[in-house]
Amino acid sequence: MKPIQVNIKHLRTLKKLSQERFADELKWTRAMVGSYEEGRSEPPIERLIDLSNYFNIPIDILVRKDLRKAKDTSFIEVGNKRVLFPVTVNEDNEDLIEIVPAKASAGYLSGYDDPEYIEQLQKIKLPFLPTGTHRAFPIKGDSMLPVKDGAFVVAKFVEDILDIKNGKTYVVLTKDDGLVYKRIYLPKNDEQHLLLSSDNKTYQPYLVAKDSILELWEFTCCINTQEYDEKELKLSSIMMMFQELKVELEAVKQMQ
Repeated sequence: MKPIQVNIKHLRTLKKLSQERFADELKWTRAMVGSYEEGRSEPPIERLIDLSNYFNIPIDILVRKDLRKAKDTSFIEVGNKRVLFPVTVNEDNEDLIEIVPAKASAGYLSGYDDPEYIEQLQKIKLPFLPTGTHRAFPIKGDSMLPVKDGAFVVAKFVEDILDIKNGKTYVVLTKDDGLVYKRIYLPKNDEQHLLLSSDNKTYQPYLVAKDSILELWEFTCCINTQEYDEKELKLSSIMMMFQELKVELEAVKQMQ
């Protein structure tokens, strides 16, 4: 069963449209819709363009990703297109925080928009967080002291790059560098780049092109794990620490 087959039906269902009404909306025939949803045929490129324009979702996501695990709210606006942003909820329909483990952080670049990748991440609920979608990221190295290697930064997703606050700290996902945690400055007379700076001044700041940024997450709090032995820092142990909150939670104001 190919993704495009299940995606057409799933997205149509999210819109609460019958096959006949959906066909009318796209100026197709009902037989076409039924044939695509049942896998008896595949839509040609011109009809993929119709679907992309109608749902405002890029064609590559329609044909590559199984969207059945996504809610309508799992999509965010990026420019004039919506891209898939998996959001995990518990049985009470409350947003959960996915933990990106240190060993899996290298794979985040290829899996950040994949519902299956996000679903397999361990999850916790931290009820004291402000509203918004949060995720926990591992910190490597000493470029952002006092946040040390092995800590986790819990950060809130930033939907619009224009919402960046000059001089605040963010987890940044870029095409070339993957995940980094840096302080961001807005360069004067340069609307195409951001300046990423380390709090540890032995590391030089550098520019990144805005169009190379895939995700931005604004710092909310830091969970320190340095007081634990390395053998304790297995994913299961980290999960337990998070859930029992037996770690130091530094306030937002302290870190910003």
